[in-house]
Amino acid sequence: MKRLLALAAALMASTVLAADKMNPIFDIPLKDIHGKDTSLKTYQGKAMLIVNVASECGYTPQYAGLEAVYRKYKDQGLVVLGFPCNQFGGQEPGSNEEVLKFCTSRYNVTFPMFGKIDVNGPKQHALYASLTGKSSPFPGPIGWNFGKFIVGRDGKILKRFEADAEPESTEVKGAIEAALAAK
Repeated sequence: MKRLLALAAALMASTVLAADKMNPIFDIPLKDIHGKDTSLKTYQGKAMLIVNVASECGYTPQYAGLEAVYRKYKDQGLVVLGFPCNQFGGQEPGSNEEVLKFCTSRYNVTFPMFGKIDVNGPKQHALYASLTGKSSPFPGPIGWNFGKFIVGRDGKILKRFEADAEPESTEVKGAIEAALAAK
């Protein structure tokens, strides 16, 4: 009987651990910058800095800071993920190919980029519905380009920063380091 109870307890514990590792954010269908189907499953187990980006914005120079943060922390398990969006002042008018060319030639971006999406409104992408929806710890619409979310290795949303938060600021780097420290 003791063995049966121990086996049942072990099975329940492993089920709870497995359920904790399964997070719907990882299953949301995405398109990479080249139009290829993908998801965040590739980044499961990594801390993520998710940013809606634009090429013709006053905050566009943040690409340099995003790349610097990515290079500094990528070996510790951080990935920066850029999601171009044209919803704010039409500041991302180009095609995915043009966005990629701009980012790589002007800011030497090496972090993963994705296809253009809507982050607000009736065509809001499911990823941003998850990041900003009622069940998010930081609900509410995206205010402008370069809004940032820190997502833990387990897919839980840990922190949200508005556009004016510089990627290399003490607050953003502190949140990244905290996410990396959590295993």
